[in-house]
Amino acid sequence: MNAPYTSGRWPERSLLGMLPEPARRELLGLGVEVRYDTGDVLLSEGARDRHVLLLLSGFAKVTATLENGQVTLLAVRVGGETVGEMAAVDGAGGPGDAVPRSATVTACGPLAARLLQPAVLRELLMRRPEVGLALTRIVSDRLRWANRRRMEFRGYPVKVRLARLLLELAAAYGQPGEGGGVVMGCGLTQPELAALTGAAETTVHKGLRELREEGLLETGYRSTTLRDLARLRRVAELA
Repeated sequence: MNAPYTSGRWPERSLLGMLPEPARRELLGLGVEVRYDTGDVLLSEGARDRHVLLLLSGFAKVTATLENGQVTLLAVRVGGETVGEMAAVDGAGGPGDAVPRSATVTACGPLAARLLQPAVLRELLMRRPEVGLALTRIVSDRLRWANRRRMEFRGYPVKVRLARLLLELAAAYGQPGEGGGVVMGCGLTQPELAALTGAAETTVHKGLRELREEGLLETGYRSTTLRDLARLRRVAELA
């Protein structure tokens, strides 16, 4: 049985984490609950459906296909966040007005979500302007995050970029671990970390090995624990 939906269950900067309790409760009562298993596709790049998914638990990866046919990881999304909201608000007409989805979203383990049709979301935004404000803030955060990634690709070596990415993921999705440290709430493979840092997989492998040897992190099967955030911030060249 799922744990009760409480405000402390989701990351602070997720939609459910930002909303006041009345708006959160109303949002959680909309749509229908759907469940996915590892590898299930929640949303498909190029599709013209327009529903939005509010993730309740688990996490998913957002990927897109490049012009050369390679698939690159754009972001991760966890419980409390939405996926597909851009398609839900693009266009006010029927399916013919829908803009093709720009990315594919895939479940990385068991995942529960609520599926909302675009009309339901628009009606909620009319009743609850605080939901619209929270979504605007989230879109702004995502754009700012993408801009930082592009600037860091040019301005910092891979080890610094990797340390910054790990700190951001820990801040957003981390949980206190046994014996101190922070356990990452989402397990990413080395190719996925390479995609998010704009680096070669071999270079990311070298960076992770150095961070492990320096006692800054531990890695296991699809798990990462950050052991010393203060030292990791110095590696990341963050004040």
